[in-house]
Amino acid sequence: MIKHYILSLNPTAKHEWDRCILRDPLTAKRPDIAKLTAEAVGANAGSYLVSVNIEVTVLEEAAAPHAEQLSLNITDMNIEPLLKEAA
Repeated sequence: MIKHYILSLNPTAKHEWDRCILRDPLTAKRPDIAKLTAEAVGANAGSYLVSVNIEVTVLEEAAAPHAEQLSLNITDMNIEPLLKEAA
């Protein structure tokens, strides 16, 4: 069974649980790895010794958004013609 997830890493997140997030690309829900393993076993009652192989292949990387804010210098804009057009 091959599943695809989006991994978001934010080492500066305020809370520990927000530093590394694994999400489903369609629903954005966090996967329940134990439930997925139970489904693979068949979810029959009992105890199982299982081997789970996690192979990670980066398919695409998106840069993290920057939190910097750009300033607007109003003195560089000529708003006089805009005011005449609006009138």
